[in-house]
Amino acid sequence: MGLAEAASGADPASGLQAARELRELAERLEALQVRSARKHGWSWQEIAFFLGVSKQAVHKKYASRTG
Repeated sequence: MGLAEAASGADPASGLQAARELRELAERLEALQVRSARKHGWSWQEIAFFLGVSKQAVHKKYASRTG
């Protein structure tokens, strides 16, 4: 069973597990794209705009991870 199917299915255990896996995947994808944006010279403000968060929030979350 795929994640989308499990996430929208009737079994709460499968649905919750799928939701967890999707959240973890989204976090990894976001971190990867923030690193890429910084390597391409993007400002924290630009990254924050596309993530729909404040500059301070994205900086606090990723500044120590991006070097």
